[in-house]
Amino acid sequence: MRKILAIACLTLLSLTASAQYHNPIIPGYHPDPSICRVGDDFYLVNSSFQYFPGVPIYHSKDLVNWELIGNVLDRESQLPLKGASSWLGIYAPTIRYHDGVYYMITTNVGNGGNFMVTATDPRGPWSEPLWLEQQGIDPSLWFENGKCYMVSNPDNTITLCEIDPKTGKQLTPSKALWQGTGGRYPEGPHIYKKDGWYYLLISEGGTEIAHRLTIARSRNIYGPYVGAPNNPILTHCNIKGQSSQIQATGHGDFVQAPDGSWWIVFLAYRNFGGNYHHLGRETYLAPVEWKAGQWPVINGGEPVDTLMNLKPLGVAQQSQKRHIRTEFDQPLGPEWVYIQNPDSSKYIHHDNWLQMICSRGSLTKNDRPTFLGRRQESPGMTATTFVDFVEGLPNDEAGLAVYQIHDGYASICLLPSTGKTKVAVKCRMKSVESVMATAEIDGFAAHLRIRSNGDFYMFEYSEDGKTFKTLATLDSPLLSTEVVGGFTGAVIGLYAVENNFSEAYGRSFALFDYFDYQEY
Repeated sequence: MRKILAIACLTLLSLTASAQYHNPIIPGYHPDPSICRVGDDFYLVNSSFQYFPGVPIYHSKDLVNWELIGNVLDRESQLPLKGASSWLGIYAPTIRYHDGVYYMITTNVGNGGNFMVTATDPRGPWSEPLWLEQQGIDPSLWFENGKCYMVSNPDNTITLCEIDPKTGKQLTPSKALWQGTGGRYPEGPHIYKKDGWYYLLISEGGTEIAHRLTIARSRNIYGPYVGAPNNPILTHCNIKGQSSQIQATGHGDFVQAPDGSWWIVFLAYRNFGGNYHHLGRETYLAPVEWKAGQWPVINGGEPVDTLMNLKPLGVAQQSQKRHIRTEFDQPLGPEWVYIQNPDSSKYIHHDNWLQMICSRGSLTKNDRPTFLGRRQESPGMTATTFVDFVEGLPNDEAGLAVYQIHDGYASICLLPSTGKTKVAVKCRMKSVESVMATAEIDGFAAHLRIRSNGDFYMFEYSEDGKTFKTLATLDSPLLSTEVVGGFTGAVIGLYAVENNFSEAYGRSFALFDYFDYQEY
């Protein structure tokens, strides 16, 4: 009898587990999600700000397991990023599919404004930009009856015009539609048509704690639009959501699944160490009830959780934590990014090593530094590398950094000298830069490691690759958006910078043997 009960309990637990999914569905710095469905396939894009390549694109069959299949903007001609910081660059993109063509429309803030690219395969290649007349940020598209409409938010007003999707030319004057419910920064507009109504979904409140989603509708695409009586339709800035780890819910996009169910992807962030977030704004998923002729209701009107007790599209199991090791013996995967447009001459692959030639000035200079990184996608993770800096000059540095913004980062690095080489942990927070700790090693090479548990970063080194010593520990809130600013999130990267450039000595460089990234 006990055996039967045990089997029954295990079966129940298995069924319960398979009827759940975890949020965020795409963790780490993946803000401003936009989604489209083509047949049984879902495609999703995110903002990328100052990083190159830009606009990561994901594919899924079940809405919870997502594969990074590339980056929409992978050429400098598509993505000029001169001088861009994490306040600038690529803002919220929208992805849509119409008549055999994929469209991605977005804003390059600081380098051109609104533009659109197209492809017949979401994996690329994508076209050169079509620059658009109507400005504002967060543009979106709606196709209907042979026409292509564009919405964006110039002058804090959601505004509509018709454009030629082949040339980008604006065909009609811009028409103001809605200014939202009174929250600041009405933005992120998307238009949908359902049951004879045009629905206009927007974000308000800014992308911080008061972020929210509001919606209006009209029988005519040009308006007038009337807001829903239960606005906002999603926010955690209320009594129900105030104690959740998930905050700043907003900037969403609806999608209908093949089974007829409705879902929404949206951004939010998770607090760690108090009311601080350092991983960035992430991509979340919630169910939507959208009855004929009525307003959509997200997650039954309840706060969205990190564990959702439902089963989207029959998914049996969500992807587990990852362990990815890069040996630099083949082309880099799409998860790797540079700060601004890279100088390709500073990154050389040979003999299974990555040679990184030091760039002038520190990471703070924010001028195409020699930096290659990937998003931190779990609060618990370990990133390890081996660096040989025998060609480094005194006061140059090369190593491993956790980077939030050009004046908010921390690193563990090698500092060559005429005597023994130093290992140092350095931290930059706004105008304050400090050396937290140093140690001397024999030779010019070491294994460097950054560990994180969500609340702290531990900076460690090893001379033999087996025994690691913790050199310094840093509270993660010190690298949070609330402290150092920016619109992105933690990126773990390799870097090499030159502080004492001399024509007499030539350019110094560091050699990196591998990069190991493990989540737990």
